[in-house]
Amino acid sequence: MANYTGPKVKLSRRVGVPISDTPKHTTKRQLNPNGIHGFRGRRLRDYGIRLNEKQKLRYHFNVLEKQFRRYVARAGRTKGNTGEVLIQLLERRLDNAIRRMGWARTIWAARQIVSHGHILINGKKVDRPSFELNVGDTITIKEKNQKLVRENMESLAGHEVSGWLNFDPSTLTANVLATPSSDQVPFDVNMNLIVEFYS
Repeated sequence: MANYTGPKVKLSRRVGVPISDTPKHTTKRQLNPNGIHGFRGRRLRDYGIRLNEKQKLRYHFNVLEKQFRRYVARAGRTKGNTGEVLIQLLERRLDNAIRRMGWARTIWAARQIVSHGHILINGKKVDRPSFELNVGDTITIKEKNQKLVRENMESLAGHEVSGWLNFDPSTLTANVLATPSSDQVPFDVNMNLIVEFYS
């Protein structure tokens, strides 16, 4: 399946917010458009505002448009608030959980760790970044790859693990405690605008 491999800071600049927590993305200078005056272009209309909000979420979770549409359709069929269900589905992706635990610096690095087959779920190898975690699942990393993860954790000193995950740094084992809620997602996005975009 195709995946964006170009410069990632360009994505942050395009939507006007840092889509990753690394300094490369969070520097104010990086978010300003190129050029001496930082020309922003025309003011967005209603459609553009909703599109921009959708792109923010899509880039943050590194999901393709076709996948994202499937998540939106599934959230619409599920009982409950569509926006809340959508964020839960995206947050429970395996590559996102790896990022939330600090095992990888970015979502792209987390995706690589998973697709290279370094992660075990309940003792079985899983190499699909889109794998959906359920309450009670245990996430571990193969012993030969633990050095890489520990180095990543040291570089992210002070990183806070999301409340829906229970993580033991000594054994590099994590458990899914609960279904994540929108207030546990450290990324500001207006879910109502995204739902309106697809309705």
